[in-house]
Amino acid sequence: MNMITTAHTLSDDSFQDNDVNTRRAAYGGEPNVFTDIYLENTNIAIWQRQLSPTLKRSVDVFLTQHTSFQTSMTVTPQSALSSVGLALGGENQKELSENITELVDMFCYLFELKRVGLRLTALDSAMCPKFHVDKVPCRLLTTFHGIATEWLPHNLVDRNKLGIGAKGKADSESGLYKHQTDIQQLSCGDVALLKGERWEGNEGAGLVHRSPALNEGERRLILTLDFSS
Repeated sequence: MNMITTAHTLSDDSFQDNDVNTRRAAYGGEPNVFTDIYLENTNIAIWQRQLSPTLKRSVDVFLTQHTSFQTSMTVTPQSALSSVGLALGGENQKELSENITELVDMFCYLFELKRVGLRLTALDSAMCPKFHVDKVPCRLLTTFHGIATEWLPHNLVDRNKLGIGAKGKADSESGLYKHQTDIQQLSCGDVALLKGERWEGNEGAGLVHRSPALNEGERRLILTLDFSS
């Protein structure tokens, strides 16, 4: 299977004080787009994935029955299916358990990891409502239900306005980005690799992202995978 490297090169309309090379997003309809994360100028790789109708229905039922579900664990590719299945309640969520196990296997294979930190969380509000960067080498993120993560193209961000640089102002008022249309958003089902600040050579270029705002009654189910020592 040929590697999909269809990439979206970002606009040249960038802030002049960026002191690192331009970064871009890589998109693909197959999981082998993940290998693009190893390219120096890529700080997000997105597998544009569609969830099956049966998985969508089972996740809907799960969220109805588990309104405040949260689990975190360290798993290996060999232990993930049983550990996740147990946390989800067994056979009723077999497809979701298998889907998550597949992502664990991919993540471990791609980065030659023996184990990963896994977190699966049901949300009714934004967990990280302000734009930020992760102090990790790379994080896998996917949304199984609800609206998905928002992110900003690297060359459209004034990174001096992140964190305390915002001086308490909202993202829309701080000058972090110029236009509302600069904000990009994953789709439910997409699987993204977000390159962080601790990826060697990516200091100052970790992907800037945030949790989306939720309206009353909206819910999300999100999965993250992280490196584990």
